[in-house]
Amino acid sequence: MSNGPLPSVRCLLSSLPAKHVGDKVRFLGCVTGYSTPSATLSLQHEYPRGNTTKADVNVALLLESLKHEQTDVGQWIHVIGYITSIKQTSPKASTEPHTASVGVQAVVLWIAEDLDIASYEKALISESG
Repeated sequence: MSNGPLPSVRCLLSSLPAKHVGDKVRFLGCVTGYSTPSATLSLQHEYPRGNTTKADVNVALLLESLKHEQTDVGQWIHVIGYITSIKQTSPKASTEPHTASVGVQAVVLWIAEDLDIASYEKALISESG
């Protein structure tokens, strides 16, 4: 029996709202913004098409090692962290999609180099299916 940390569960960013607060997850997202005062990265991954889920990733624990490239808008990054909140938002009009915002406390993050996004998506779908 191990006393080490629990392993993370690899998932798509779009499936984060189905997880629970406290779950340890690993996911991929594209940086859409960074707030210096709150040390929060905003990440999205529009998969499946039309998905509007956003991950608000708190990187306060990583500030000493965080590189500016990891906060650049358009950069794809991998995150391992714990879900801290899940908020579902109902649309104001029937034509608007439901949105979700998931808070994550990052413990590790790194740039996704040489990423084949289509292969990544297929691999995760086949794992969960």
